[in-house]
Formats: sequence, C-alpha cells, structure tokens
Amino acid sequence: METRGWSRHRHLRGHLLLFGERRLPPHDHAAGVRLLTVAAGLEVTRLAAIGVLHPQTPLWVLLSLLLAVALASVPKLARVRLSRLGLRRWNEWSPTEKSYFLQVVLLASSFFLLVLIPAHWRAGGYPLLIRNLWSVLLPYLFFGFYQELVYRGMLQSELVRRWGAPAGIVAANLLYTFGPLHWNYFGSSASTAWPMFVSIFLIGLFFGLLYHRSANLWIPACFHAIGNAMIVWRLSAG
Repeated sequence: METRGWSRHRHLRGHLLLFGERRLPPHDHAAGVRLLTVAAGLEVTRLAAIGVLHPQTPLWVLLSLLLAVALASVPKLARVRLSRLGLRRWNEWSPTEKSYFLQVVLLASSFFLLVLIPAHWRAGGYPLLIRNLWSVLLPYLFFGFYQELVYRGMLQSELVRRWGAPAGIVAANLLYTFGPLHWNYFGSSASTAWPMFVSIFLIGLFFGLLYHRSANLWIPACFHAIGNAMIVWRLSAG
C-alpha cells in the first residue's frame, strides 16, 4: 500500500523512490548460494567470450546471447523464478512504478531523438547512424540489462538477505564498481580512473537503492540499458 500522504502524487513519488511497501519474496540459503555461483559463472563466461570471440563475432550477437543465457540460468541453474528477483509482469506494477518508468523512458527517448541522433548525422550521416545502431546502441542495451540482472538481481538480493539492506547494497555496488565489469580502469592514470570509479559507484548506488525500494528489476535494468547505450552512442559520434 502506498504512503497515504502521497497517494495523490503517484507521478512524483517515483522520483523520491517512494514505491510503497513491496519487498522481494525471500529465498532460502541454498538458493542464495546458487545465485552467487551462477553470477560468478556468468562473469567468467562473459570475460572468456569477449576475449576469445570478439571482434570476429559482432558485439550485439555476443551480448544478446549472454543476456539470454543469464535469463535462462536463473530458473534453470539457480532454480529461482525471475519474478522473485523483481522481473514482474506489467499488470503487477503499481501506478507509481508505471508512471515513473514511463516518464523516464519518454524523457530519454526525446533526448535521443532530438540531440543524439542529430549529432550522429552531423558526424557521419546516414552510414554512421545505421552502423552504430547495430554496433553501439543494440549491444549496450543488452549489456546494461545484463549488468543489473547479475549485480543487482542476483548479487545484491542475496547480500541484502544475508547482511541487511545498507551493507548488502554497498557490498554489491563495490563489486560492481571495482570488479570485473570495470577493473580495466585500474590500468588508467589516476586522473582518469578515480573520476570514473566515483561516477560508477554513485550511479550504481542509485540503481541499487532504486531496485531495493521498488523491488522491481525492470526499472533499474531498463534505465541502465538506456543510459549505457546513450553514453556509448554519444561517444561514438565523436
């Protein structure tokens, strides 16, 4: 049930992370161990696949397959239903969740159409635009969703179960920031690495809080996917 004082402001509540009292269904210790094992296995698989198969295999193929494997691994290997990690059907979302999600997606889509596509057009015209739809936009949409499924859906949900919300969210976000997703920045100069690590940590912390407060993995996963794709798309225009 939504907080009474804000019941008439569902279009604003999401921006304050006020999603009501919904919590993720609990899973047992054995399921938690399986989730952690599957998450680790997926990251090893990702690193091996990118290292061996890329660039001969297009990135959009690799990352779409990786996301498909991750989605299948949760019920098949971890034996946890995807809905228990927050991938609920649209008709199970609250009005606040739906409103907040649609607002952000609409704003992001408007920014993409009005700002990012014209920048690509000026940089390289139609050929660059079409090429980067497949080489940049599509794969990084998949990759952002994959990151949230593994680091928030699998890892954070289990660490929060074990250690409570504050410690679990921070621990999962530390692994997200300094773990295999971003450890390439350790090879960069300090002037580049630390601003990147700080930015990644803060953005990841927001996604972790958003996931915990909404108990809806679709929201941070889609936001991360869109943000990933738009950032790389903007950089590719240069």
